[in-house]
Amino acid sequence: MTAPLTILGTGMAGIQLARQVRARDAARPMTLITADSGDDYSKPLLSTGFAKGLPPARLASRDALSLAESLDAVVRTHTRVTGIDGAAKRLAIGAETLPYGELVLATGAAPVMPFDIPPALAPRVFTINDLDDYRAFYAALKRLARPARVAIIGSGLVGCEYANDLVAGGHGVTLIAPEPTPLARLLPETLGAALKDAFREAGIATAMGHTLAGLSEAGDRLALTLDDGRGLEADLVLVATGLAPRTALAEAAGLAVGPAGVLTDRYLATSSPGIHALGDVACVDGVNAMYVQPLQVGAKALAATLTGTPTPVAYGPWPVLVKTPLLPVVALAPRQAPARWRLEGEGRDWSALAEDENGRMIGFALTGTHVRRKVELARAAPALLI
Repeated sequence: MTAPLTILGTGMAGIQLARQVRARDAARPMTLITADSGDDYSKPLLSTGFAKGLPPARLASRDALSLAESLDAVVRTHTRVTGIDGAAKRLAIGAETLPYGELVLATGAAPVMPFDIPPALAPRVFTINDLDDYRAFYAALKRLARPARVAIIGSGLVGCEYANDLVAGGHGVTLIAPEPTPLARLLPETLGAALKDAFREAGIATAMGHTLAGLSEAGDRLALTLDDGRGLEADLVLVATGLAPRTALAEAAGLAVGPAGVLTDRYLATSSPGIHALGDVACVDGVNAMYVQPLQVGAKALAATLTGTPTPVAYGPWPVLVKTPLLPVVALAPRQAPARWRLEGEGRDWSALAEDENGRMIGFALTGTHVRRKVELARAAPALLI
C-alpha cells in the first residue's frame, strides 16, 4: 500500500496539492491538518468581499466536512502540530503522537506585526490572512452598524487591495506607509504616483512617507500618531506590512531553513527525507514565490512526485494582477534591482520596462489601459525563467 500522506495546512497550497494527488491516486490514505476552520475558499477573494458586503460564509465553497468528503481524506481542524520527529516519522499534537508516511509542510506565511499592540486595543487592530481573519474583521465592521473609518498600515499588495475594496464598500480609508508611493516594491515611482492619485480621487486619504509612532484610545475610536506628530482617528486598524513564512515548526525539527522559508530543491524536498514543503512556506532553490500561479505549478509538480513521477518545479514568469479596480495594475517584479526603468505612456496609462545594464528586460509594470500588454511582455521575459 502507498505510504499515507499527511499535509499540514488547508490553505490554497495544501488543498490544491490534495486535489492533485487524489486525481492521480484514488486510494492513497491522506490526512490534512489545519490550525483553523478548514473551510475551502479562494484566498484572493478575501480582498474583494467588502465591496460586495459578502459575509464569510459566501466566500467558502465548502466546509471542512464537505472538503473531507470530496477528497476522501481525513481533515482535522483547529489542530496545532507541536513537533515533528523526522527520523521516527511522527507528529506531536500536544500529548498525542501521530505517525505519517510522507509529510508536506503547507503552513503558509503569517502577517508581520511591526509594533506591539496594547492588549486593550487588540480587539480593534486586525490582520487578514485567512478566512478566520476575514470573519473577525467582517464582524467588527458589522458591530459598528455604520461606515467605518479604517486606517491601513502598509501600502504593498495587501494594503492597496484592501484600501480599494473597503472604499468601494462605502468605508473611509487612510493608507499609511513609509514609502513615497503605493506598491513601491512592484512599481516605479511614476506608476505608483498614478495609483496614489486614483486612490485620492476615490476618497482614500494617504499618509505616504510616514510611519505609525503611537496608538491609543480616543473615546470610542483609536487615536493614531504619525512620526511627524500628526494625529488622526480611526474605528479600526488593518495592518498589512508583509508576510513571513511559518518556519518555526520546521526549524525546531532540524530542517534547513532560511529567511525566505523552508529550503527545498526543485522537487520541493526539504533537508529531511520524506518531508516536502509547498507554497508560501517554501524557498524553492532560492526563490520564495508567494503568488497563486507558482503555487499551482508547485502543487502539480509535487503531486506528480508524490505519486511516483519525480517532477521538478519549473516556474515561468508570473505577472501579478493587483486587485485595484480604481486603477488596474499588473506587474512582474524583477528578481534583481534594475539598472533602469524605461517608461512609456502618460496620465495613468503606463508601461514601465525594467532593464538590466545590457538593456535586457527583466521585469515590467503596467497601469490603466496598458495592462493589456501583460501576455505580450510576459512572453518576452525569458530572464525570469527559473
